[in-house]
Amino acid sequence: MLLRIPAKMLALALLTFAVSHANAQEPIPYGPPIKLETALKLVAAAESEAKKNNWPVAITVVDSGGHLVAFHRIDNTQLGSIEVSLEKAKTAALFRRPSKYFEDAIAQGGAGLRALRTGVMPVEGGLPIIQDGKIIGAIGVSGVKSTEDGQVAKAALAALEAVAKP
Repeated sequence: MLLRIPAKMLALALLTFAVSHANAQEPIPYGPPIKLETALKLVAAAESEAKKNNWPVAITVVDSGGHLVAFHRIDNTQLGSIEVSLEKAKTAALFRRPSKYFEDAIAQGGAGLRALRTGVMPVEGGLPIIQDGKIIGAIGVSGVKSTEDGQVAKAALAALEAVAKP
């Protein structure tokens, strides 16, 4: 009996296998989903960084399963950035790594190009949110250059870490 596996599923399985073997360390485990209060603090910190630089961005926070928890779009943000910010956040949560990981893998070519068939958003700006050593969600930012999106996302995580410290 011949088993037919859709190309997208096969590519995802191969990418997952390659990524898991490329990183010898154990993946960060998932934790309980991010709370709305925490997500709103992240959005506020991201908005502060974006406004400081006069960057119109969309900011999305998802839980550990990639489901929407909080969203904010600064006035005059391009509408296409709404979906891109969500996809960056989902990529970071579901693959337990920054979305930039896939951008770098694709830039190297070869086997890294498999990421194009998986549904990931291979652009900087999506970061996992880690609390007590576990992924509780992710943040995705879109609207300006990807390095600037990444700067906004990093500033949000840094602000959250600063609040969490005693």
